[in-house]
Amino acid sequence: MESLKNRKERFEYTGSLSEYQILSKNTTMKYEVDSYSPYQNYLYKRALYGLDSINEKELVTMCSKKKQRINKVYFKGQMVINVYKQKLTNNFTTALFNKLFPKAPVTALFNSNQDTDPNFKNTLTFKDLNISKDDIVNLFIQEGILPKNFAELTTDPNQLPKLKNAI
Repeated sequence: MESLKNRKERFEYTGSLSEYQILSKNTTMKYEVDSYSPYQNYLYKRALYGLDSINEKELVTMCSKKKQRINKVYFKGQMVINVYKQKLTNNFTTALFNKLFPKAPVTALFNSNQDTDPNFKNTLTFKDLNISKDDIVNLFIQEGILPKNFAELTTDPNQLPKLKNAI
């Protein structure tokens, strides 16, 4: 049996990625499955990213009042996320100092002061703080950024029915 390096396949990759060629036929990729409907994702992205989540075509036809409402929700969402990230950071720091330096004065200071500052911008990423999409959705529902019935929404309730083309 010839070695894998000397083996010639019908299609062979060359160049900088040639060492990553996989000769096995049993390779599969597992992707994270999103449990939200397209409308739920639309609402989530609109709250999380604001006007940046909306395509140009829709943005051009949108009235200025709706743009202001989207921006207002977006800024409120960013403030809520910032405070949530600060709370997680405070909890992590307090737990770390309690474990490593239980009797140090700085540990007592961390334990006594768990305040958050809305003017301080926490720049840690969701991945760094282990924050999932579900965490953000639940936070937005609690704060009223997303509707209470978010889990039941599958389609836009304000969407007009599509008319059949009359020929």
